[in-house]
Amino acid sequence: MAITLEEAPWLGWLLVKALMRFAFMVVNNLVAIPSYICYVIILQPLRVLDSKRFWYIEGIMYKWLLGMVASWGWYAGYTVMEWGEDIKAVSKDEAVMLVNHQATGDVCTLMMCLQDKGLVVAQMMWLMDHIFKYTNFGIVSLVHGDFFIRQGRSYRDQQLLLLKKHLENNYRSRDRKWIVLFPEGGFLRKRRETSQAFAKKNNLPFLTNVTLPRSGATKIILNALVAQQKNGSPAGGDAKELDSKSKGLQWIIDTTIAYPKAEPIDIQTWILGYRKPTVTHVHYRIFPIKDVPLETDDLTTWLYQRFVEKEDLLSHFYETGAFPPSKGHKEAVSREMTLSSLWIFLIQSFAFLSGYMWYNIIQYFYHCLF
Repeated sequence: MAITLEEAPWLGWLLVKALMRFAFMVVNNLVAIPSYICYVIILQPLRVLDSKRFWYIEGIMYKWLLGMVASWGWYAGYTVMEWGEDIKAVSKDEAVMLVNHQATGDVCTLMMCLQDKGLVVAQMMWLMDHIFKYTNFGIVSLVHGDFFIRQGRSYRDQQLLLLKKHLENNYRSRDRKWIVLFPEGGFLRKRRETSQAFAKKNNLPFLTNVTLPRSGATKIILNALVAQQKNGSPAGGDAKELDSKSKGLQWIIDTTIAYPKAEPIDIQTWILGYRKPTVTHVHYRIFPIKDVPLETDDLTTWLYQRFVEKEDLLSHFYETGAFPPSKGHKEAVSREMTLSSLWIFLIQSFAFLSGYMWYNIIQYFYHCLF
């Protein structure tokens, strides 16, 4: 398409702005991530003496790093509108988020909308594709204890065993509370055709806005983290008693992400900011763990039901621009999620000051030694 004379200045400014944003994010990463690693190294004695306090401090720094990523989108005009139940009510309990997956921007969206949910981000464990291990943020996720899962049928059984071991070794010992899981096992655009063929072959729901979820990782997580009562049934919370002190996993948070016109945001857009300001919509439903079956077949059926409901939610959203009201309510209520500019300024200032401090410390020791 030919560029008109009127469009040229706008496109030129868009290019300059994208380059400036990219340069800032490179510098941001160069000061923030090495500073995080240096703090973690210097705090290793505390890890031996008081492991819980060490992981608390590490979690706070982890939250700040994710807050920086969230701010990149925030200042490009990529905001979040929340719908459904208020998940702040269960932010202190253990929970698993089951999220539909459309693009890399889903992760950035969650990084943003969970920032104001107390210590959720600090105590969160992500399950993500192994390719993220080799990104700039991979070292941070490795230290924090996120799990990188390799996709593909040939790896599936091995990866589930590794996940089980990872949870046993890292979840409780690092005081983790929430887990983020994308049960579809890949992006919608990549899995839709395969999922629909599988559904047709096995007489399962035919979905277009989501794909049929895989139950393997969900089953491993539930079996590893759900506290069992003496009678063998799961000990979880009740929707009317959010202050439950039951140990173990208590909630499943069914999370549905929707983009206007079904056009998801990818990580490149989030970084460069070349797309017009966009509001991403996130819908939550909370299920007490006692209502979730643990047996494989029943759990698979339960997950299918949740994704059929996601299909309906997204269809309604794409038709009307809003999610439908919850059961028992006449109108759907949305909540605009906001980030504090002062808080972003403070964590960015801390990152750059830390980077300057560690640079001088390392330079001093280098000159002393060499």
